[in-house]
Amino acid sequence: MQADMLILLTVIAYFAVLFLISRVTSRRANNDTFYRANRRAPWYMVAFGMVGASISGVTFVSVPGMVLSSQMTYLQMCLGFIVGYLVIAFVLLPLYYRQNLTSIYTYLGQRLGERSYMTGASFFLLSKMTGAAVRFYVVCIILQQFVFDAASIPFTVNVVLMVLLIWLYTRRGGIGTLVFTDSFQTLCLFTALILIIFSVIGHLHLSVGQAISAVADSPLSRIFVFDDWLSPHHFWKQFLSGAFIAIVMTGLDQDMMQKNLTCKTLKDAQKDMCSYGVAFVPANLLFLALGVLLTMALGTEMKGDALLPCFIQNSTSLVTLHLFIIGIVAASFSSADSALTSLTTCFCVDIRRQPDNEPLRKKTHIAMCLFFVLFILLFRQINSTSLIDAIYTLASYTYGPLLGLFAFGLFTRRQPNDRLVPYICIASPVLCYTLDIACQHFLNYRFGYELLMLNGLLTFFGLIMSQKR
Repeated sequence: MQADMLILLTVIAYFAVLFLISRVTSRRANNDTFYRANRRAPWYMVAFGMVGASISGVTFVSVPGMVLSSQMTYLQMCLGFIVGYLVIAFVLLPLYYRQNLTSIYTYLGQRLGERSYMTGASFFLLSKMTGAAVRFYVVCIILQQFVFDAASIPFTVNVVLMVLLIWLYTRRGGIGTLVFTDSFQTLCLFTALILIIFSVIGHLHLSVGQAISAVADSPLSRIFVFDDWLSPHHFWKQFLSGAFIAIVMTGLDQDMMQKNLTCKTLKDAQKDMCSYGVAFVPANLLFLALGVLLTMALGTEMKGDALLPCFIQNSTSLVTLHLFIIGIVAASFSSADSALTSLTTCFCVDIRRQPDNEPLRKKTHIAMCLFFVLFILLFRQINSTSLIDAIYTLASYTYGPLLGLFAFGLFTRRQPNDRLVPYICIASPVLCYTLDIACQHFLNYRFGYELLMLNGLLTFFGLIMSQKR
């Protein structure tokens, strides 16, 4: 019980720092501060904070465990991310800055029409709410296991309390506060990660050099797969999927782009995006190396998502436990807080078209928090797959239509039949799901992350077929 109380005090101290940052950064805050940080955010802080926001608690738990099923092949996807971030920096960001957008989906209304605009914004609301709930589910499960179960506090109370804390420190400053809190949380995340790696190395009685050699020599350290076209881990499938996932889950995502649009100039935003893209590879390499070391300590006969929590639970070091909790909390909150802010922005700016209505913004922020709680509780009932796979599978279905809409607007001069756009964007994921089931049944082939590209392509061609004559 004493250990539980120490963990709780650590988490309380962590949130005290977040509230202090919020108090300082939300002075004289207004709607422009909430939505765009008055376009005064330093690009290097945005870039550093975005690394932590992208990693999330899912990465902290699932990526180390991925080595059990796919070795280090996830790095193939991370290399593809770099290509995607370059496309965002030099194709999408110039467009967003040129049109001085608060919400990136405004572009769809200007280029394609009113229904296209509403469809894009609606798909984002569904995609982000779902994805963010999956990510935040991680921290709630971990805290339930290590803190709240001992105090006989139900999981529902746990979720409500965590979401309430997010609302408290984001309700005034919005994205203006998150630029600074995300940087702090990213610092905490990587500090915890590196110290946990050292803890595992110490448990194995290895030096740092010996640990590096052990990881490099492990059969689980395989990165590239070129010999099996049917494998979901084949290099070109992962690489191209990574590029498109980066484009849709960052470049076509109001959450991530809202942070980039806080930079003073387009050039600053491009520096932010390129720095962030390159940093993603070594960051995930650390998580995968941790996974290999954990298999040496625990063996390979366990579920991937349980690998790191199992080591922490069996560790006799209170320091390691505290580091794990801080790392998980920092990773999860840095993605969840910005998700709720972007959802509020999208609803007020895109759905209601009232960006200057402060009472509406405050009510919407509360409503998004309530929906967030419901989605987390729902996901707890239905989840049965690896969390990282769950997120990318959901993204393949919900972000695909966004990819098709933006691709049609950017790379053609045609005008779709705006009235049919919602039906096309709904039919595309349904057809993708049907094709996936059919291929599994008749060809013994299952689509991987490339499903996102297929989904976007079907939406794109559906828009072409619907074009006005």
